[in-house]
Amino acid sequence: MRDTIDRVQLNRRGLLSSLAGSVAALGTGILSTSVRAETEEVLTEALVLRDPEIPVAGNASGDISIVEYFDYQCPYCRKVDPELQQVVHDDGKVRLVLKDWPILGPMSVTAARLAQASKYQDKFVESHDALIAINSKLTEAKIREALAAGGIDMDRLDRDLTSHAKDIDATLMRNNDQASAFEFRGTPSFIVGKFRVPGVLTMAQFTQAIADARKAASVKKK
Repeated sequence: MRDTIDRVQLNRRGLLSSLAGSVAALGTGILSTSVRAETEEVLTEALVLRDPEIPVAGNASGDISIVEYFDYQCPYCRKVDPELQQVVHDDGKVRLVLKDWPILGPMSVTAARLAQASKYQDKFVESHDALIAINSKLTEAKIREALAAGGIDMDRLDRDLTSHAKDIDATLMRNNDQASAFEFRGTPSFIVGKFRVPGVLTMAQFTQAIADARKAASVKKK
């Protein structure tokens, strides 16, 4: 897949100043007035950071959220995942919110819907880990094989996929509406704290972005 995101290569020293031109505070300055009016329901802080339909990885009680909009067929998502997971683990106080944004074809949608169905057996994180690790073009057979190997009850998965179809589709639509409203142009894209980060960061840059988000939050509280 060709990279469709405007990617700015940031060094750690220049991260803060560079982000100033590429991120915006959540809910302020991201969208035009007319677009905000049309999308305000999906862009509330509660739905972006704490959507009850999206299971949380990392520390569910953490003080900072990282929201990732991703596609299981995106090679950049696969590449960044181990580094992002390591940063979240090392920090210990980050909520990781993984939002399926299946924009790369029918198999992306299939993978996203199956991953979403797994949350009804409390296995979404396990499903995500299994699917994001597939380093080849997805097929339904590969998806199902990876999920089964990840400990997912496949019979229940199929039942939940059918019985919760409307809820799953609503969640995926909401994710898409948010990503579109944030003017993300591809996967992966992130919200760190209350700042928009369209594109891939390194481990050091994620760490710095988390620190900046905490600093912004502490200033707001004063």
